[in-house]
Amino acid sequence: MTRTKLPAPPPTTPARTVGRFALAAALVFAGFSHLFWARDTFRVQVPKSVPLDEDGVVMASGGIEIALGSGLALITRDRVMAGRLLAVFFVAVFPGNVAQYVHKRDGFGLNSDRSRFVRLLFQPVLVAWALWSTAVPRERHRTGPA
Repeated sequence: MTRTKLPAPPPTTPARTVGRFALAAALVFAGFSHLFWARDTFRVQVPKSVPLDEDGVVMASGGIEIALGSGLALITRDRVMAGRLLAVFFVAVFPGNVAQYVHKRDGFGLNSDRSRFVRLLFQPVLVAWALWSTAVPRERHRTGPA
C-alpha cells in the first residue's frame, strides 16, 4: 500500500499567522456570546425583514462564527478558502449592522447614530483582515546578484 503525500500548506508570514489566530479567537468568543451572555443584544441586529425567528438566527450565526473561527485556527492547507468563506460571512451579516443603524437600535454600547455608523465602517476592515491573514504572501523580487 502506498501513501499519498498531502500537499504542503501554502506559505504565510508570522504577522499573517498572528492576525489569523487573533481573528479566530475573536470569532469563537463572539460565537459563544451569541449563544450565551449576549443573545438579547444580538437580536437587535436581526433585520425585521428576515422571515425567521430572531433567536434562531442569533444562535445559528453564533454557531457559524464558532465553526469559522475554529476552522480559521485549525485549517492549514485550505487556509485561503477558509479566509474567503469568512469574508463572505462578514458581508452576509452586514445588513444586520445596517438595520441596527437605520432603525436606531441600541446594542453593544452603540447608543448613538454616530457610534452605529462607525461600526458600519469597521465591517470592511473585518473582510480585509480575513482575506489578508489567510492569503499567500507575494514573493519579493530580488534586486542585485543572488
